[in-house]
Amino acid sequence: MKTTAVILAAACLMLSTAAGAKDTYQTDFIATSDGALMVSFIGHGTLMFVYDGKVIHVDPCGREADYARMPAADLVLITHEHGDHLDPEALGLIAKENTVILLNANSFDKINQGTVMRNGEARTELGLAIEAVPAYNIVHKRDSGEPFHPRGNGNGYVITFGDKRVYVAGDTENIPEMQDLQEIDIAFLPVNLPYTMTPEMAAEASRVFRPKVLYPYHYGSTEIQRLVDLLEGEGDIEVRIREMQ
Repeated sequence: MKTTAVILAAACLMLSTAAGAKDTYQTDFIATSDGALMVSFIGHGTLMFVYDGKVIHVDPCGREADYARMPAADLVLITHEHGDHLDPEALGLIAKENTVILLNANSFDKINQGTVMRNGEARTELGLAIEAVPAYNIVHKRDSGEPFHPRGNGNGYVITFGDKRVYVAGDTENIPEMQDLQEIDIAFLPVNLPYTMTPEMAAEASRVFRPKVLYPYHYGSTEIQRLVDLLEGEGDIEVRIREMQ
């Protein structure tokens, strides 16, 4: 089967070594109504999904992997234009002629390719329903007073794989719009200071939209056990820690 072949090829490539990156990448398999979703935890804010024979890269970044050895992309999602999320060289190594690239407007301005999705927009690509949702700071700001991530710029994405809805938050705090998230099965929430959320903010966000599985990511040097402890009494939220510094 094509799906099985792609998954096995991707899993083998995860064993390759990139200069400055890890030797291997943790991988989880999530059962969906239409087959397995493979989730590879590349590092920091960078992820890779393999589903139904398609390879989906999220914020590919060369400091996290050798993209010359990574599977070519059918779909790329870019949350925003910061260098740890938008890496034109890594993107160029995995983009094919027909690769679909979805990104925010500022990222498009930097690389002049792809299709812009703005907060609140939804579209279907490669049979996957994709929603762009807000990602921004309210509390954490630069010395100038400007938020690290201004409202209306960056995207989070909700991607539907069969009967599973996966929320990749991008760089954000626990913003009011999270109350609008519905039936999230898997969530990736950033937990690093001063740029995104504290563990307390991530716990509060999780209690609002209650993902079945929570993966903290983009967490840098944060003591991530603090988030685990804060959600210990929330029996319907499973926190899974992977290597996503």
